[in-house]
Amino acid sequence: MDIAEGNASKLVLKDLRDLYLHKVLPIEELTSFTRCGNCVLHEGDFESPPIVLLIGPYSAGKTTFIEHLIGRKFPGERVGPEPTTDKFVAIMRGDEERVIPGNALTVTPGTPFNGLQKFGNNFLTRFEGSQVKESPILEHLTIVDTPGVLSGEKQKSGRSYSYAEVLEWFAERSDMIILLFDVQKLDISDEMGDAIKSLEKHYDKVRVVLNKADSVSHQNLLKVYGALLWSLGRVISAPEVTRVYIGSFWDEPLKNEETKSVMETEMADLSADLSALPRLGAVRKINDMVKRIRQVRVHAIILDHLRHNMPSVFGKEKKKKELLGNLGAVFRKVQQDHNLPYGDFPDLDKFRKAVMNMDFGKIPKLKGERMKKGGRMLDLDRSLTIAIPDLLTRLPGINTATYDE
Repeated sequence: MDIAEGNASKLVLKDLRDLYLHKVLPIEELTSFTRCGNCVLHEGDFESPPIVLLIGPYSAGKTTFIEHLIGRKFPGERVGPEPTTDKFVAIMRGDEERVIPGNALTVTPGTPFNGLQKFGNNFLTRFEGSQVKESPILEHLTIVDTPGVLSGEKQKSGRSYSYAEVLEWFAERSDMIILLFDVQKLDISDEMGDAIKSLEKHYDKVRVVLNKADSVSHQNLLKVYGALLWSLGRVISAPEVTRVYIGSFWDEPLKNEETKSVMETEMADLSADLSALPRLGAVRKINDMVKRIRQVRVHAIILDHLRHNMPSVFGKEKKKKELLGNLGAVFRKVQQDHNLPYGDFPDLDKFRKAVMNMDFGKIPKLKGERMKKGGRMLDLDRSLTIAIPDLLTRLPGINTATYDE
């Protein structure tokens, strides 16, 4: 991405942030949108570089893979045959070489990790940032390493936070998710399968790397490749075949002449795809904002329906219990009355839990004074139909056909 493209993207993202602050955030605050697990967006969510999330079983070579990508070692790294990465680690560009504790990193201006505070100190003590002063790829990317996935009870024991929920949080904000497998240890354990399934909403971002492929013959590599695709097909429900890169990502030269040319091509393809992420990062942020606006709109309409069906004086608690007990029917009614896509609706159980303690009588009317007599909802609609497409046309090489209707 050249300087002109970079400047254009920065201006677009600045305007996207202004749109969020003035058109979307006020409705989120009025309708308690963050109760449903959605964090308020901060400056770092708009200005930070694209994120690459790295997931894999222990001893798959994740740390060495990162070294290969950034061209050097990084502060705080640990390498060994036993499970060594027991934290979530964000490897990023910085003015000095240092390790930043998770609590400090989540309040550091310009980083996208503020929302991780909701997982509490139990998680934040297992999260840290690694600042690297000189690395070309980190000028435009942030790499997040994850704890190696263990088998059996070891995966859960000793963790006082929800691994799946944290993983899903990072996946939602990532531009690429890399699943790294060792060619010699291909078995996808139940725990690794569960981790992959937690990425279900983000399968379009998933890429697979078959690492240490230089250690097997061409014939065995074909067998391993086929076995990997078969195993992935059992846990990834997406109809598209996941892109698999084959290579040996470390500093040693490739030794197997049978597979050398293939792996050089595959490794170059991965490098090219990573290099393209900064150019596509602004599009991803815009697309995420589109999804968020739709979710906020549906959230506000559901709450308005609940408020409208509450009695004015007596029997409020009884009616509230009835509405929440039949929330599926409420969702269907709202969908039909307002012609809303069901994919924009929140998870039913999570929504019920989130609004259980709300006073439905205090929910703002969509056409009431606090919602500017319908003006705030109209602002959301105009954001989707006018403002967002305009932002997309200002990005070099992008047209409104990219806009995820």
